[in-house]
Amino acid sequence: MRIAVFPGQGSQSPGFLAPWLDVDGTRDRLAQYSEWSGVDLIAAGTEWDVDRIRDTQVAQPLIVAASLLSWNALPDRDRVGGVAGHSVGEFAAAAAAGILSEQAALTLVGIRGRAMAEAAAAAETGMSAVIGGDEAAVLSRLDQLGLTPANYNGGGQLVVAGAIHALQELAAEPVAGTRVIPLQVAGAFHTRYMAPAVETLRAAAAEVAASDPAVTVWSNRDGRAVEGGPAFVDLLVDQVASPVRWDLCMTSFADAGVTGLVEFSPAGTLTGLAKRALRGVPAVAVKTPADLDAAATLLAADA
Repeated sequence: MRIAVFPGQGSQSPGFLAPWLDVDGTRDRLAQYSEWSGVDLIAAGTEWDVDRIRDTQVAQPLIVAASLLSWNALPDRDRVGGVAGHSVGEFAAAAAAGILSEQAALTLVGIRGRAMAEAAAAAETGMSAVIGGDEAAVLSRLDQLGLTPANYNGGGQLVVAGAIHALQELAAEPVAGTRVIPLQVAGAFHTRYMAPAVETLRAAAAEVAASDPAVTVWSNRDGRAVEGGPAFVDLLVDQVASPVRWDLCMTSFADAGVTGLVEFSPAGTLTGLAKRALRGVPAVAVKTPADLDAAATLLAADA
């Protein structure tokens, strides 16, 4: 089985959408995505600087829009047997699997970004990546500091979240064998601090139609495949304040016999994790239109 994966927040960089504007229909599609999400995605993806596109309410629609642009540009998408997304990337996965329309996905992710930005502004919180070390020892230290594991990324990488002073204490006295890297994000995503955003998104999600997936779709909640579209949307909502279990998703990929992986724009993060956790599985990162041929070749090899 060949699968498609869609990245999460932090994968964007200034100007990364510029090469995609040369693809026929991209500018019109982005204009439509901008209307649905409430963000000027053409300017955000081609002109705005790193600080401006780091803003949660910009970054989230921008990433999902880029993922869907590159997904739509890929020929023979029917060769993809399964999809998954990391954090906000689950909205792109939901659209690619036919659970949500693109309009619903972009509308909801615009609401999600604004709601999470508002929740983040209510307390001085943040996130840090913890690389290496013994996971049990790291989790024990987090409990002592009142911090929460937010992203289990696999490959010895754990993203933690909580109060800024606690994150600073963790960095000052890291667990043996670890490196602590502060992340440039606005708040403690995927933790209890995001509870107000969950309720906002839940109300909006109740207004959209959800269909059952046309391909296998795995959830960040526990890495398992989800058969029902409405159930997947419920998990999308809850995910805002729940840890991302990308490590379990990758375990499920291996159990399902995945033989190739294509990551869509802004790509690179998930293929990097896959190289460590899914050794020997070929992967292509679709960063620009020039990468589409390699992705199509990978998919065709499974025919």
